[in-house]
Amino acid sequence: MQQHVIASSSPNPRPRARDLSAEEIAEIEHELTLYPTKQAVGLEALKIVQRHQGWVSDESMLAIADYLSVPVSELEGVATFFNLIYRRPVGEKVILFCDSVSCWIMGCDKVKAQLSAHLGIDYGETTTDGEYTLIPVPCLGDCDKAPVMMVGEAMHRHLSVDTIASVLPLKNVRGDK
Repeated sequence: MQQHVIASSSPNPRPRARDLSAEEIAEIEHELTLYPTKQAVGLEALKIVQRHQGWVSDESMLAIADYLSVPVSELEGVATFFNLIYRRPVGEKVILFCDSVSCWIMGCDKVKAQLSAHLGIDYGETTTDGEYTLIPVPCLGDCDKAPVMMVGEAMHRHLSVDTIASVLPLKNVRGDK
């Protein structure tokens, strides 16, 4: 195994590659049959690991780089370019909140403020119960129904400050008893 150093905020100064699971390897191997080079499979491998692990840790990044025989820096570049590759742990459900011009014109700032107050988190944070992580995105492609957000795979349209509580019912988000 090659020694790689990656630029991340990991508390471990020299992370080591973890072992990819048999399922991850099988899925990556399948992707290798669909692309002309190992390098081209980088994004798909990141998505596969994230689907299995919930996010892409430094150790996972190193494992993918080793498995595909590509530089870690290339994978890191792909991961930082695509904002849906999570390099830190996220909640069970990721909320992608659109802050595009269309959503902004339709009042997304007020909706976002209500959402943050409702969940007790801001962008990049996860609720204390681990249920939700809030992430801004530049566009969800549903501008005629703005403001919009995705919660997991579900799109929520025509949001208002009055609809947030019905869209995101709270269990024990803030740790209240």
